[in-house]
Amino acid sequence: MHERLGRPQLIAATLLLAFLGQCAWRVNRGLRSGQLDDREWYRIDTGLRMWQGTTSPRETADAQPRPGTPARVRQNDGIDPDHSQLWYLVSSLPLLTWRGSLDSTSLSYWGWLARGPALLFGVLLGASLWYVARRLYGNQGGFVALTLYCFSPAMIHASCGGFAEPEMGAAWGAFGAVFTAIALAHTLYAPREVVLWNWHRIALLAIALALAVGSQYVLVVLAPLTLGFVLYLAPTRRSAAAVIWGTACSLALAILFAAYGFRPAAFWEALTHAAWLPVPWPALAMAQTWGEALTPIRQTSPVLLVALAVTVVTFLAWRRARYFGNWAPLLVGGLFLLFGLANPHYPEGGAVLVAVPFLFVFVGGVMADLLETQYRLPVSAGILGLLCVYALWSLTELIWRAM
Repeated sequence: MHERLGRPQLIAATLLLAFLGQCAWRVNRGLRSGQLDDREWYRIDTGLRMWQGTTSPRETADAQPRPGTPARVRQNDGIDPDHSQLWYLVSSLPLLTWRGSLDSTSLSYWGWLARGPALLFGVLLGASLWYVARRLYGNQGGFVALTLYCFSPAMIHASCGGFAEPEMGAAWGAFGAVFTAIALAHTLYAPREVVLWNWHRIALLAIALALAVGSQYVLVVLAPLTLGFVLYLAPTRRSAAAVIWGTACSLALAILFAAYGFRPAAFWEALTHAAWLPVPWPALAMAQTWGEALTPIRQTSPVLLVALAVTVVTFLAWRRARYFGNWAPLLVGGLFLLFGLANPHYPEGGAVLVAVPFLFVFVGGVMADLLETQYRLPVSAGILGLLCVYALWSLTELIWRAM
């Protein structure tokens, strides 16, 4: 990044600090209780065993199940059908620095290490969202998207790590994969050697894909989705785009293979037991599914319901708002939201969590377009009032729950 540190960056940093402060408050309250969820114990223990090389992807059927072993793991020959070993390794990585025992008496210390990855991914996702939205729509769009993110109850909840399955790595990986692929496609018009010049973006795309798919197998749909974006955006250089995309996917596969210690048998066994697309699509034909469609959005960010209603209507009715920068995040967010509706029992609403940052970007983009019209003053007042009430409500809710 070659941008200087100015007022927009300072405001964004302040919002991210507010987000981190809310997360830290919740983590501290949780750790002070001195208790840890069984699923978190299982996740930490499994990850540390993998780092020490004392476990394999499979837990033998005749072995005594460890506390917190998910039912989906027990019913799948002892192999996690939703997460790869990379997910467990990342979740437990900070605990390799802890030299004491992992007991409840010292939980208030090592518990922060256990929650560290989710907190880090939460802050990184917020920073990435701000960077992308600002590059696409300017400061106004970036501030709207980032404010929606920083005071989202679900994003704060997920970034605390211990209250649910930590899917923030999947959300950040998916967000990075989509927008890195878009950025890669735009660089193909530069008169330079394509593959060598873009090596850092290719590596970033590979890491994002590996983190996303390794955290949630269902995010393998990002592979054809990102391919579609690069081919669409670079119609005259599709062969180069395909080479870049193939290189990134190969590197991502190598990263996942490395998570299994480069053991082909273990890697293949995990792949064959993975639930790649566990979507009961007939559920979408049920009226009850659509009747509950707004529930996950309301739980994620109450104000997002109002903002989405306004921006989707504006997007459909106003031709100026229908450009690639707006419809791309709406398309991706809608796709994962549709998956979440079709399969609401997928681990902890992970698909909805992946969808929401894209919807925040979409809302920020359309709001930025509205701010460029002759109605800028009333639109500014409405947006500012909505975001202030939203932030105040979020902080009040946080304090109320802690009492």
